[in-house]
Amino acid sequence: MFRTLITIASSVGLLLFSRCASTQERPKNAAATAPQKAGTSAFYDFKMKTLDGKDFDFATLKGKKVLLVNTASKCGLTPQYEDLEKLHEAYKDKNVVVLGFPANNFMGQEPGSNADIQSFCTKNYGVKFQMFEKLDVTGDKKHPLYQWLTDKSKNGWNEQEPNWNFSKYLVNEQGELVSFFPSKTLPTSKEITEKL
Repeated sequence: MFRTLITIASSVGLLLFSRCASTQERPKNAAATAPQKAGTSAFYDFKMKTLDGKDFDFATLKGKKVLLVNTASKCGLTPQYEDLEKLHEAYKDKNVVVLGFPANNFMGQEPGSNADIQSFCTKNYGVKFQMFEKLDVTGDKKHPLYQWLTDKSKNGWNEQEPNWNFSKYLVNEQGELVSFFPSKTLPTSKEITEKL
């Protein structure tokens, strides 16, 4: 009888030990709560219309550094178009691409149509870098590209929205967002060029 009790007690102890060990599991949803690596495929999935209405597939940007800038034609910073064009000319053969995204989100400083914007950029600044159709970079109608740029659950780390016209985002050759530059940072400044 005594041996039977010891055997039962040992079995119960082993069972309790086993259950305790099983409760020391991984944190719930460990994979979902782990920091997300800045996605590569997400950036290359975008397809957008250029300022002249042509289709542009971001998959063509693989292996290149990409500087994305929200632009405006009636802003105190509009002369940055000139520096953006200089940057484009200096780095286009070094796998660096400049992309411009006209937006009317700050004080109505980009009121024109896509045709107006294209004419303005060409006539006043000789812009040859790729420009896109006007979109929203903030607010309820924020374009999915800018949702990706400003949501850390999508890009891996950044939540900084454009602080004004001519805010800049840098994506590396693997499609990962690596830097944000506020609007007053000139395109040709050392802060940017040393990362190209």
